[in-house]
Amino acid sequence: MIRVTKLTDYGVGLMAHLANRPGEEVATAPDLSDELQLPLPTVRKILKILAKEDLLVSQRGSAGGYRLARNPGAITLMEMVTALEGPMALTECATGEACDCERLDVCGLRENWSLVNTLLQRTLENYTLEQMAGSLPPLSTPDHLQTLPGM
Repeated sequence: MIRVTKLTDYGVGLMAHLANRPGEEVATAPDLSDELQLPLPTVRKILKILAKEDLLVSQRGSAGGYRLARNPGAITLMEMVTALEGPMALTECATGEACDCERLDVCGLRENWSLVNTLLQRTLENYTLEQMAGSLPPLSTPDHLQTLPGM
């Protein structure tokens, strides 16, 4: 089974929660921890990662906290997942980089895995934080998936 980590799941949830805050309102790590019932050390870790990746802005001081770096419609699910998980690749040979798999010459799946990987990346790139936060209806089947069997 392919899954994102709990850290990524929590991170997208934190981002969605911040997206639903009014205007430029900031939230502290302890507030977010309480509101989402997540462990404070985990919330702090996620917030630092997302701020380092320029998805959040950290404000210091007595009125400090975190807020989104951009409009929720301009932040993609791909950006959030990549920030928390690292580069997206379903298999080692789907990265487009040199693959040291000893079965590469006989397997024949590299191009197919690369295609599936590309489709997944496009889907994540076409889904925004605004949609994840529920302020827009979810997407119907994306155009790049319309031609796949069963869609």
